[in-house]
Parts: sequence; structure tokens; C-alpha cells
Amino acid sequence: MRRFLLNGVVCQEDDDAFDDLLSRAYRAKVRPHCLCCDPPVPMYIAHIGDQLIVKRMPLSGGIHGPGCPSYEPPYELSGLGPLMGSAIKLDTSAGTASLRLNFSLSKLGTTSKSGETSEAPDSVRADGKKLSLRALLHLLWHESGLTEWTARWTGKRHWWQVYHHLSEAAELMEVRGERLTDRLFIPEPFRTDDKATIEQRRAQRLADLFQASNGSKKLMVLIGEIKDFSDARNGRQVVIKHMPGFRLFLDDPAWRLLRRRFETELMLWQASDTPHLMAIMTIGGSPAGITTIHEIALMVVTEQWLPIENAFEQRLVERIARSPAKSVKGLRFNLARSQPLANATLLEASPLPCALYIVPPDAGEEFEAALNVMIDARPDLASWIWRVSDGEMPSLPI
Repeated sequence: MRRFLLNGVVCQEDDDAFDDLLSRAYRAKVRPHCLCCDPPVPMYIAHIGDQLIVKRMPLSGGIHGPGCPSYEPPYELSGLGPLMGSAIKLDTSAGTASLRLNFSLSKLGTTSKSGETSEAPDSVRADGKKLSLRALLHLLWHESGLTEWTARWTGKRHWWQVYHHLSEAAELMEVRGERLTDRLFIPEPFRTDDKATIEQRRAQRLADLFQASNGSKKLMVLIGEIKDFSDARNGRQVVIKHMPGFRLFLDDPAWRLLRRRFETELMLWQASDTPHLMAIMTIGGSPAGITTIHEIALMVVTEQWLPIENAFEQRLVERIARSPAKSVKGLRFNLARSQPLANATLLEASPLPCALYIVPPDAGEEFEAALNVMIDARPDLASWIWRVSDGEMPSLPI
């Protein structure tokens, strides 16, 4: 159970007076401190739905104590490590993260080519200096806590929670001095009874996209779950769940490129009814009311909304999702697929938290050498390795 210092009072989450203390601190804009270690770790209070929740500050999970529920595995075990300090810069006093992006949030006149897919996941151009479109989605997923799981949450994570946690995470991020939320649209959970009100809010948020302009035109980032890629003349209409009646146009060259670069993601999605196919895209509009996709990246998540990048990870995540022990799914961000990462970490493994590594069947000597370096660099973590070429998945240390 977490212990906090709230407005000068030491308390923990199951205290009778905790909710009242939390409400007072929220109204007074007082920052709580987690007492998992010394010195205490600053946190913040989020208002999600009708609840107040104490959350860790952006990218601060590594400074919490290993036994704290707010602790996260070392960032060096995932693609997040190389981004810190370059693509992501923290302002600890303000509690915000400033992001550098390698994709544009504007286009000039009518000369920009719409429908480009994001840089290929294994592209050599992607580096740690800027966030790719996929890396931004991974960052939001990570900071939303959507990479964390325990079987005790089974049946309790739905689009409502995903929407609110993503929105809350984006509130603490900036791009070129502008709040990320000013350029981000995530469809709110759709309810037939509130159809007119929801569509009005959506129209207001996207209104600037359809204004005529002779100069630079604003683009927005949209994150949503793909429902369908339906046929359209000279392209595809992309249908997003919770946005009924709203269509996004993707031209034929971009559709062909999307299928090639995200072939694995599309196959995982089509192979079963349970995964969700998430998309992050930059979108623009015309005065005629047509919404076009300029750049797009895809990510598959399980029915628990945990990201997976291949069938091997899917098997691993499905196995650990049945455990009541807490786990954290690792994300690739800008890392190429040819580089190793901790695919997941079991935080409650004994005697040490355990990083789980998958060695794919096509891995070579360089992959194995890089993996050994990662493992040797973290003696504070146990390691578990599944070399797929050797056969079935080994037993997990849980």
C-alpha cells in the first residue's frame, strides 16, 4: 500500500481520511510526495472520470523504490532509454515533458503529399534525437500506465479507461512550447444517447483543419482504434471506432505502403477477433470537409490493451496476463526490430524483479551480443530468455 505526504500529513491509500485529504490537496494544488524512498518522490493528482488518482510524474518511475506500485523497470531495457534528454526533455519543476518530433504538424498550401506512412519500424533513419510517430504512441501508452497489468484488472480495462488515461498523459507533454493536447484528438467513448453532443464536440475540436489558408495549414494527431479499411475510389476510407459516420481518406500509394511496412501488425489483427488495432496518424482537412491522412503508424494491442509486435510476444503477454503478479510490457519506441529489448518485466518476481527477453528465430550474433550487454548491465534484475528457435516457451518465474 502506497504511503504519501499530503499537505504535511503522512497517510496511505487505505486510510479512512485519505479521500478527504486527497480532495483538499487537489483543490489547493498541493503536490503529493511518495514515501517509498528517501528523499520522497514528487507526484501529482489526476482527475479521471469522477475519481482523483495519485500518479507518478512524467518518466519518474525509475526513481521510485523497487517495491513501490509506481516503480518502473529501467528505461535502458526498452526503446525509451535512448530518447531521454534528446527527444524527451523533462522540466521537473513544472512536471512536464518537452518532445521533439520527426514528423510535421503542418503542411504548406496544397503542395504536401498526403497519405505518407510513418517511417518503417526498422528504418535506419529513426534515431534517439526525435520521436517518430510510432514512438509518440508508445510514449503515451507508457505514460498512461497502459503497459502495466495484473490479472486482478481482468474485465476492468475498456476504451473509457484508455481514453481518459491517454488524455491525462498528454496533458503533461509539450511540443515546441505548445501543449500536446492542443494538437491531439482521441475519440471519446461513443454513446448513442449523446450522439449529437459528442459530434458537436468533435466538430469544434477539428474545426481548424477545414479552414482555407494560403500559407501553412495545421495538422492534428489522431489516436484511435481501427474498425475497418473500407474501399474508396482511388484509396481507402479509414473507419475509427467511436467515430461513427466519420471517414478519413488514405490514397492508394499510401495504402500499399502501409500494408508493406505494417504487414505483421495487420496479420496479427486479422488472425483473431480479440486484438485491437491502434492507429496514430496526422490528419488534415480541406474547405470541402474532406479529412485526409498524411502519415500513419499502427500498433496491435491485446484484449487487455497491452501492446504486442509479433506472435511470440502475443504468447508471452497472454501467459503473464493470467498472473496476479504485476508486469510491465516493454516498448520499442524508435528501436529497430533487429535490436533486443526487455519484452516485459515481472516486478514481483523473487528474489529480484525479472526482465523477460525473446530471441526471435532470425536473430544473429549481433543480437545475442547486444542482449548479453543489456543483461550484464543490470545485475539488480534477474533475466529470463526464450530463444524461439530452441522450442517452447520456458516456464515463467511467477
